[in-house]
Amino acid sequence: MFGLEVFTNTAANARPHTFATETRDPLRAHRSLPGYAPTPLRDSPTLAQRLGVGRVLVKDESERLGLPSFKILGASWASLLEVQRAWCTPSDEPVTLSSVIARLDRTTGRGLVAATDGNHGRGVARMAALLGLSATILVPAGTARSRIEAIASEHAEVHVVDGTYDEAVLASAQLADDDHLVVSDTSWEGYENAPRAVIDGYSTMFHEIDDATAAADLPAPDVVALQAGVGAFAAAALRHYRAAGPGGPTTVIVEPSGAACLMASARAGVPSKVPGPHTSSMAGLNCGLPSLLAWPVVYGYTDVFVAVPDSCAEDAMRALAVAGVTAGESGAAGLAGLLALVDSGTSRLAGLTPDSCVLVVNTEGATDPENYRRVVASA
Repeated sequence: MFGLEVFTNTAANARPHTFATETRDPLRAHRSLPGYAPTPLRDSPTLAQRLGVGRVLVKDESERLGLPSFKILGASWASLLEVQRAWCTPSDEPVTLSSVIARLDRTTGRGLVAATDGNHGRGVARMAALLGLSATILVPAGTARSRIEAIASEHAEVHVVDGTYDEAVLASAQLADDDHLVVSDTSWEGYENAPRAVIDGYSTMFHEIDDATAAADLPAPDVVALQAGVGAFAAAALRHYRAAGPGGPTTVIVEPSGAACLMASARAGVPSKVPGPHTSSMAGLNCGLPSLLAWPVVYGYTDVFVAVPDSCAEDAMRALAVAGVTAGESGAAGLAGLLALVDSGTSRLAGLTPDSCVLVVNTEGATDPENYRRVVASA
């Protein structure tokens, strides 16, 4: 039975890592997509009281560009850049959906490929449809039927791999050829362009947070909680809040107890694999191996790693529901880590004080509706 695990990273800031400079180019591209609007930044006194802090800000990604997850941000930017690089005539024009469509010389027989636990693959499938391409999405065994059906609803061909997420990634890589581009959110040796673009794509969320806090005269966060699978989302946030120089908020990464590959890697000082099966209900975080691209940023700028069992994620889902936020299992994970620290009497490890301003990100809505109804019934 898994329980709460905590690891304080003494290497944080001791190994600063230079990553590509953050720009607002992805935000410009996202604004070109149908239905773009900034997602809400919610100020939650209910959650602040539960955590014993001054303020909790919730970036609510339960609906983003018509999908129930933030993942479309990385999937869209990476898809546009990969298609432009491989199949478009050269141009100095800024990258937008219309600019890529206009320069795409052929769509027949071409497609995008991705491995996913649900949300990233659906985002890639949506982009393929917008670009007039086919989509082949690979999911690991045990993926909820509702998530498979949601991906298929984007006109994608979905294949279930008899294995873990990491094995689905390996299988997706074998499908790459001149007419099929793999758009993965994790990297491996020799494959970095797309996952780097995924990380860049997530930056839109943090620019929106900056704009929203400035407009409402809200404080910058003192503590940032980030759920993580392979580490791409976390790397985007860490770059935004910590890589610019000294200072910045205390950073907390939260993973499922049975798939805490980033914590294991931090303990070892090198990327390390956590063997499967990875069976947490936090499906989007069920990853056994860090992204080699994201790892140096994660290791260099994360203060505390927390691993939580599914029961903690369910507690956080209910707390968010009471606060008026619909959060799936992975979406609630960042808050779950902080709540677990508070309940265990170790909140000081995350820098939580009565004056703290805390940022959590609800990265997904109820992507498994049946389980969501079960969990929040007692909220």
